[in-house]
Amino acid sequence: MRIIRAADCLVMPWKNGGGTTTEIAVAPEGASFNDFDWRISMAHVGQDGPFSSFPGIDRTLSVLTGAGITLAFGDGERVRLDRASTPYPFAADRTVDGILVDGAIDDLNVMSRRGRWRHRVERISDAGSLATSEGLLVLVARRGDWLVNGAAIAAGDSAVLDAPGRVDLMASDGEAELYAVRLTIEARGTLS
Repeated sequence: MRIIRAADCLVMPWKNGGGTTTEIAVAPEGASFNDFDWRISMAHVGQDGPFSSFPGIDRTLSVLTGAGITLAFGDGERVRLDRASTPYPFAADRTVDGILVDGAIDDLNVMSRRGRWRHRVERISDAGSLATSEGLLVLVARRGDWLVNGAAIAAGDSAVLDAPGRVDLMASDGEAELYAVRLTIEARGTLS
């Protein structure tokens, strides 16, 4: 297991000045936006605007703080996401504008390259165990303190675990929350 501390994550301002991105993990390590296999980040979104297009990428968005965001897709579909919403998957090459519901939000953004990796995101708010059968499991602590197989992670920290195996989770209190990101390989020979 590898622990990623919040203080060690790189925070980058957006070119348009509308927010910032905090990179949690990317594969291969040091990959750019053009050549990553998968990427996990958090964003602070301060104004309405278009999402960047990532051809060949699947994305899942989860609202962490704030009143929420409406995703207005180019084909007319509209989806409103807030703190209570299930993590929302969509193709990152769809044209979409983000419209803030009532002020800034923070979100968790998971992306994987179609045909190489796939991902699934779930929100967890109680102790228990997770079974992992393949790929990687990345746990992103959002609130509270957690024990992951006995190792402590605090809000903002993450843990990267190789599968297969069982992961035991203990939460500090009833307000604790983390996100489990399961990453699995689709194509052999492209491990990063």
